Amino acid sequence: MYDLIIIGGGPAGLSAGIYARRYGINFLVIGQIKGGTVNEAHIVDNYLGFKSISGPDLAKKFYEHFNAKTKNEQVVKLTKSGVKSPIFEVVTDKGRYQAKSLILGLGMKMRKLGIKNEDKFLNKGISYCAPDISTLKNKTVAVVGGGDSALTLVLKVSDYAKKAYIILRRDEFRGAPSLVKKAEKKENIEILYCAQVAEAKGKKSLEKIILNNGNEVKLNELFIEVGGVPNVHLCGELKIEMDNNFIAVNKEQATNVPGVFAAGDITNNPLKQIITACAEGAVAATGVYKYLRNVKE
Repeated sequence: MYDLIIIGGGPAGLSAGIYARRYGINFLVIGQIKGGTVNEAHIVDNYLGFKSISGPDLAKKFYEHFNAKTKNEQVVKLTKSGVKSPIFEVVTDKGRYQAKSLILGLGMKMRKLGIKNEDKFLNKGISYCAPDISTLKNKTVAVVGGGDSALTLVLKVSDYAKKAYIILRRDEFRGAPSLVKKAEKKENIEILYCAQVAEAKGKKSLEKIILNNGNEVKLNELFIEVGGVPNVHLCGELKIEMDNNFIAVNKEQATNVPGVFAAGDITNNPLKQIITACAEGAVAATGVYKYLRNVKE
C-alpha cells in the first residue's frame, strides 16, 4: 500500500515525485515514457534555465533529477473503494497497486497527421512544438493547421524563415480574423487552402512534402499544429468532473474526488507548457501532503 501513486512520467509527474519525496510520502510513479511527450519537442527555448535545449535532452535531465525508478507499465483501469478514507487501485498491464491518493499526470496526446513517414522524420524536420526561431534563418518551413496556434506560429517563424507556408484542409481559417489578415499581408507567407499533406520525403532529414493533389513542396521544417487530446480515458470509473474534456481542478490541483489530484496538460488550467506542468506537479504533491495529514487525523 502506497500513500500516493503518480500516473505519468512527464514533467508534471516527475515534479510531483520530487516534491512527494521532500514531504516524506511513500509514493510510486507509473509512466511508460521517461520524461513524457517532452521527448517529441524539437527545441525548447522557453524553459527557465535553458536558453535552448532539445526535447529529448530536457526529458533526460528531468529524469536524472528525479533520480528514482518508475514502473514502465500501462495503466488500464482505476477503481476506488471506501468513502471517508478511500483506497484507490491502479490496474496495469503487469500488476495491481493500491494507494491512499492519486496524482494524474497523463498529459495530452498530440494529434498526428497520419501521413507517410511522419514518425521517420520526427525531430528530423517534423515537429509538434514551436521551434527556436533563430535556427530558421534562410530556411523554408510550413505549418499545418487553421486555428490560432497555427496562425501565430506561422507569423512567428516567417520573421526568420526565407519562406513560410501555412497549409489548411478547408477553404477558410478557424483562427481569429486579425491573425488571418496579418498572414495574408506577409510577403513571405503563402497560404495553401484546401490542401492536405500526404507524405514526407527526404534522406536523413525532411526535404519535401507531397500534397494530396500531387504537388511537391520543398521544405526544411514542417510544424504540425492541429491540437491535442487530453488522456482522460481513465477518469470515467472514478467519476472525476470534467471541464470541456479536461480534468477540473481547484487551486491545489484537487479534483472533485477526495484523494485524487491532477497536474499538467490533462487539467483545465489555461496554459499548456512544460514549465506550468512542473509547477502544477509541485502544487499537486503539496495538496496530497495536506490531504494525507487530514486523513490520518
